[in-house]
Parts: sequence; C-alpha cells; structure tokens
Amino acid sequence: MEQTSKTRIALIGIVVEDKTHINEVNELLTEYGQFIIGRMGIPYREKDLSIISIAVDAPQNVISSLSGKLGMLPGISTKTLYAQK
Repeated sequence: MEQTSKTRIALIGIVVEDKTHINEVNELLTEYGQFIIGRMGIPYREKDLSIISIAVDAPQNVISSLSGKLGMLPGISTKTLYAQK
C-alpha cells in the first residue's frame, strides 16, 4: 500500500470479545503497519476481553478499509475517531 500526500490522523478503538479471531486482527494490523503510529493493547481478564487502541496517519480510504475489515470479524467491534486537522 502506498501512502498518498493527503492523510488524516485517527484513533481506531478495537474491542476483542472473541479471541478466536485475534490472529486475523494481528494480520490486518501487520498489513496496514506502515500507517500505524502506535498501538496499545489492554487485556481485561475479569471480563475476558481485550481492548486495543491504534493511532494511524493514513488516507481516509485506508483508515475506513482497516476499520471496516476489523469490524467484519466475528466478536470484534471497532470505532474510529478522527482528528479535526
């Protein structure tokens, strides 16, 4: 994937309720790795889920594609928040 000149800063919040598909989550994050600024993962053992926060700097269509692909995985929920600038 090539990075174009017009990019946006966004935060993708991921909630993993079914760890069966965590390998697919990691494969997607690796595939889009060139756009990822940072990543933080929080295992919440008491609720048997994980929360992952991904900061990205990418074209709008790339952000939408990553978030959409993640959100289509069973047991995975996503929300994307965009910076104003």
